[in-house]
Amino acid sequence: MTVPTLYIDGDACPVKDEAIRVAERHQAPVVIVSNRWHRIDHYLVTQVVATEGADAADDIIVDRIGPGDVVVTADIPLANRCLEKGAHPIDPRGRPFEEANIGMQMAMRELMRGLRETGEVTGGPSGFTKQDRSRFLDGLEKVMQAARRGR
Repeated sequence: MTVPTLYIDGDACPVKDEAIRVAERHQAPVVIVSNRWHRIDHYLVTQVVATEGADAADDIIVDRIGPGDVVVTADIPLANRCLEKGAHPIDPRGRPFEEANIGMQMAMRELMRGLRETGEVTGGPSGFTKQDRSRFLDGLEKVMQAARRGR
């Protein structure tokens, strides 16, 4: 069994601590990529601060990931790029992105963006809950196990 590297799209990620706990169980290296430094001191964690730019952090993640690595992100286009490289993206609510559903998620993202631009829809996703954290822990554990088995 190989140990995947766990990448975290770090700027808006509400589950960094939980992700590190799961990585610790697997002794998996963690790379947090963000536009600013985070106060995290852990032996498994490496931080990479991206230069300014809309997709600078995303580009770093895509450049570094390999097949079987795991990526925590809420960014659907980044998740799509990760799938193309054979990685396992999962969102902070514990839902894995998969080849079977990424096309629909990309289309829905564009539809919602258009509705927000026209003012027909305002606001974003619902608030983050304890249940979301619990689902994330369970979902990430499953994704890490699958990645270790090479699936």
